[in-house]
Amino acid sequence: MKLLEERIRKDGVVRPGNVLKVDSFLNHRMDVALFQEMAKEWKRLFAGKNINKILTIEASGIGIAAVAAIEFGVPVVFAKKAKSINLDNDNYTTQIVSYTHRNTYDVIVSKKYLGPEDHVLIIDDFLANGCALEGLLDIIEKAGATVEGIGIAIEKGFQKGGTVIRARGIQMESLAIIESMDPEKGIVFRD
Repeated sequence: MKLLEERIRKDGVVRPGNVLKVDSFLNHRMDVALFQEMAKEWKRLFAGKNINKILTIEASGIGIAAVAAIEFGVPVVFAKKAKSINLDNDNYTTQIVSYTHRNTYDVIVSKKYLGPEDHVLIIDDFLANGCALEGLLDIIEKAGATVEGIGIAIEKGFQKGGTVIRARGIQMESLAIIESMDPEKGIVFRD
C-alpha cells in the first residue's frame, strides 16, 4: 500500500536492533484517516471471506483493528496481556514473546467473546518473528473458531514471521513489507 509506505518513509525512524519507530502515526499517536484507508484495503483484500469477528492483541493493534471492524461491520476482540479483576475465569490463554518488549506474556481472551461459530480476521500493527500471531492462532484454535485471514500493517520481511505464518496456508495480507532497514541507509520495501 503506497500510502502507508510513503508515511513510513516520511515519519518512520529506524533504530539500531531492527526497530522501526512509527509512533507518530501508528502506535502512539494514531492517524485515523490513514487507518481508514488501511481498513478499506483489507476489506478489498479479504472480499468474499465470511468474517464475523476481528481479533487483535493489546495494545498497539487495538486502534487499527477498531477502525477495520467498522469497515467490516463486525465487533473487535482484543487479547489481553494481563489478567485483571474484571475478567471472568473462563478464558483461553496462551503465551507469547514480544520482540519489542523482550518479555513473555500470558495472553487472555474470554470464552464469552470467541467460539466455534466465529470466522476471524486477525489484525495487527507489526509482524516480525510471528510470536504474537502464533499466540492468537493458538487461541483461535482453542476456541474452535475459523481463521479467515490475517491483516498486518507493517511486516519486517527480513525476519522469519511472514515465512512461518504463510507456511501454514493462511491468507495473510501485509500492507507494507520491509525488505531491509538501516539507520543510515533507510528503508527498502518489497515490490
